[in-house]
Amino acid sequence: MPQLRLKLLEPHRTSLEKCVYCPKLSRAACPVSNVEANETVTPWGKMSMAYFAGRGDVPLDARHADPAWACSACYACRERCDHKNEVATVLTDARAEFFARGLAPEGAKRAAERFWAREDGRHDGPGGEPDARARAATGAAAVRVLVGCGYVRHAPGVAQDALDATEALVGAPVRPVRACCGLPLLYAGDRPGFLAAARRLAAEVAEGERFVAVDPGCARAVRVEYARAGVDVKAPELFVDLAVASLDRLQRSTSERRVRYHDPCQLGRGLDRYDAPREILARITGRPPEEFIHRREHADCSGGGGLVPATRPASSAAMADGRIAEHRALGGGLLVTHCAQSLRRFRSRGEPAEDLASLVARAVAPR
Repeated sequence: MPQLRLKLLEPHRTSLEKCVYCPKLSRAACPVSNVEANETVTPWGKMSMAYFAGRGDVPLDARHADPAWACSACYACRERCDHKNEVATVLTDARAEFFARGLAPEGAKRAAERFWAREDGRHDGPGGEPDARARAATGAAAVRVLVGCGYVRHAPGVAQDALDATEALVGAPVRPVRACCGLPLLYAGDRPGFLAAARRLAAEVAEGERFVAVDPGCARAVRVEYARAGVDVKAPELFVDLAVASLDRLQRSTSERRVRYHDPCQLGRGLDRYDAPREILARITGRPPEEFIHRREHADCSGGGGLVPATRPASSAAMADGRIAEHRALGGGLLVTHCAQSLRRFRSRGEPAEDLASLVARAVAPR
């Protein structure tokens, strides 16, 4: 068979063909197509459009490129697929092909343009300013912590909590990683920009240093997407793994408020961490957390991933509103997640929500 004209898609030919000829078994799994009620943005529709564009069967224009960005990278369709097709990965590569041809949606272009302006102006401190600990923890013993730009920019209090908790859990000084992992560029489709960001972060994290990632989107980017891009960097430890390994040091809260846990897509389906956050919450609250109807491998997306808030803001808001409405219908309580983008979605829609890192920071006892 002839090569696909979009070269990045050639390794994905088998996955594309499986989706194109599938009777849409994963249709109901896609949060974007569910809120838009549009067949074109089902997993089948998005993969078909990428396949047809790759073969030259449809024009390479913005209209035919657009469905590639109708994906929150939640991996829910993969869990419903008998072949475990990595739709999000294929569409990420399709975005790179379209972006290079100037066919990305305006929201993706703006996200890429803003990235370096923000990145070049960043400081070490979690709130955007260098703090005393960041200046002092310069020795070889300092543990490098990739908090995540989503926390730093939109939830600086959580960013500080994450640093405090990590320092208490590891029993050593911590120093925030200054570079951003580049995930917004990956989802925008700016492959050269993502590679530059990845190399910048890799250069900052010295070999042999202990390296911890808080935000699961950043952690998965470094663990999985850097390897796909050919960037060599030490895989970070996960914040939730540190916390669950120190359950005996987490003090029980005296609050009687109900807690419901939302599975972040990147932490759950992305990094296979389902039990750890539940064990942490059970230790802190004294009982297992309340659950959504769909949970763990089949949990519903908050609408925060895949750059959907920038490229399809109405769809992103509807996805978040759906999770909040379900939370309230099930009895409410404190909504807890562990993802900067999910936290931002919930709070921006007016729902009080907390991050697991903040709860751990308040509960961890010093050594």
